[in-house]
Amino acid sequence: MATEQDSRQQGPTARGEAARRAAPHAPGEPPAAPGEPLVEVRRSARRSRTVSAYREGDRTVVLIPARMSLAEERRWVAKMVERLARQESRRALGGDQELAARAERLSQAYLGGRARPSVVRWVTNQNSRWGSCTPAEGSIRLSHRLRGMPEYVVDYVLLHELAHLLEADHGPAFWALLEAYPRTERARGYLEGVAAAPRLPQARQDPEEEAG
Repeated sequence: MATEQDSRQQGPTARGEAARRAAPHAPGEPPAAPGEPLVEVRRSARRSRTVSAYREGDRTVVLIPARMSLAEERRWVAKMVERLARQESRRALGGDQELAARAERLSQAYLGGRARPSVVRWVTNQNSRWGSCTPAEGSIRLSHRLRGMPEYVVDYVLLHELAHLLEADHGPAFWALLEAYPRTERARGYLEGVAAAPRLPQARQDPEEEAG
């Protein structure tokens, strides 16, 4: 469950539990199209400062104080739905231990088990690169921006950095190591598309450390 405190001071509240209803849309704005995630808002007079969200079957339930205006409701619903999605993405990909186990499986499957990093971890300070590797230390770091991307893309970036433990540069020997991975070109195309999107930074190409 995603939970957040509403920093505004408590105001008048309705009596009892408010009726359940779908998340509102702005006047003149069409409701959610078929196939889009269903969001249900539940107002409660018992809530004064907190907002939370959780999954219930095929819908997302957002719990808010009864006193909230519709404008506040729309803002908080969007915020909590996004936060819940991020939490689920993190759980799906796991933490550093799961990432290290993932690296070991990829090394065994595509590199004959020869790439053996000393540490594999997620980092939040790599906004211009997808992954990096320091061969002298045997360390691999993956950007948190990969969370939520398709698993084959994460696997490609991780395998790319594992290959740098065996070949430091992007010469023919390096790319030969990645030939066994069947989705190399597809993953590279996906990352290039994301990097080219106007709202995201361009991923820097570092011949010694960069993925893609």
